[in-house]
Amino acid sequence: MEERRIERLGRSGSVVGLGTWQLGAEWGDVSAEAARATVDEAIEAGVTFFDTADVYGDGRSERFCGELRSRHPAAIVLIATKMGRRVEQVAANYNRENFLAWNDRSRENLGVETIDLVQLHCPPSPVYEDDAVFAALDEMVAAGRTSAYGVSVETTAQALRAIERPNIATVQIILNCFRQKPLEEVLPAARAAGVGIIARVPLASGLLSGRYDESTTFAPDDHRTFNRRGEAFDVGETFAGVPFAVGVAAARELAQIADPVPLAQFALRWVIDQPEVRVVIPGARNAEQARQNAAAAELPPLTDEQLAAVTDVYDRLIREHVHDRW
Repeated sequence: MEERRIERLGRSGSVVGLGTWQLGAEWGDVSAEAARATVDEAIEAGVTFFDTADVYGDGRSERFCGELRSRHPAAIVLIATKMGRRVEQVAANYNRENFLAWNDRSRENLGVETIDLVQLHCPPSPVYEDDAVFAALDEMVAAGRTSAYGVSVETTAQALRAIERPNIATVQIILNCFRQKPLEEVLPAARAAGVGIIARVPLASGLLSGRYDESTTFAPDDHRTFNRRGEAFDVGETFAGVPFAVGVAAARELAQIADPVPLAQFALRWVIDQPEVRVVIPGARNAEQARQNAAAAELPPLTDEQLAAVTDVYDRLIREHVHDRW
C-alpha cells in the first residue's frame, strides 16, 4: 500500500489506516474474536497506521492495538492514541498531572515505553491557547514517553490554531464527501507547516457505505442511536453532523456517481485524493470491512468529472447543514 510521510513525525504510514473506535465501544457489540480478526486483516492488507484512544472501551481498543505487535512481530506499525476525554471537558483538566497519569495508563495498555503518537482528544477551545499544555507535552517527548504529539479537533478554527503550535506533528479532523470545509484553509495551512492531516469519520459513520435507507435502525448502545442530537458528545462525530435522512438521500446520488465502484471505496478514494492527507482512518467492525477499506488505496484517482459531481452533491444537499458549524 502507498505510504505517506508525516514530516513533523519523521515517519511514514499507510495512506489507509484503521480507526479502532468500533473495537472499543459505542458501536454495538464487537466480540474480542472479531476485533482481533479485524486488526489482523488490516495488517495483511498493508495497513501500518492504527488509531485508538484511552476511552474507547475504557482501554479495550488500546489493548487490541497493543497485542498486534506481539502477534505480528515483523510488521512495522505506527500506533496513535488519544487522551483527554476521561474527565469533565473543562480546560483546567488538561494539565501536566493528568497527562502523565493518562500516558502511564496508555503505555501499559499498549505494552510500550514510548508511544508513537499521542493526541489530545478534541479538547475545549481554550486548551489551544494554554502554553503550559504544550510545555507539558514537550516534556513528555523529551522524557521518551511519546515520540510526538498532535491534536484531534472538532472545528476548522481549532485546527488552524493547533497548526500554529511549532511542535504539533498531526491534526486529526473530520474530512469526507459530506464535510468539505477543511479543504478551504486547514489543508493548505497544514501543508505549509509540515503538519500531517489524519482524516477521520471518512464514511460519515457508515452513511457513505451506501448500505442504509431511511428505515435503518441501530442498536441502543450505538452512538448512531444515542448521539444523533449530540446528547453524549459533539454531534459532528455522528453521521458527520448530517441529518440521517438527508445523508441517505445524498449517499444515493453519490453511489450513482461511484458506480461500479462500491460507494465506501469511492468515498475513501476521495479523501486519499486530497494530497495534504497523510492517512485516512476508516473504522471497521470485522475483517471484511477492514479488507474492503484497504482496497480503496488501490483504486485510480477520481476523475475531474467525478470530483466535480461530489462537490455538486455537497453544495446542493449537505453544505447548509454542516459547513458553517464546524
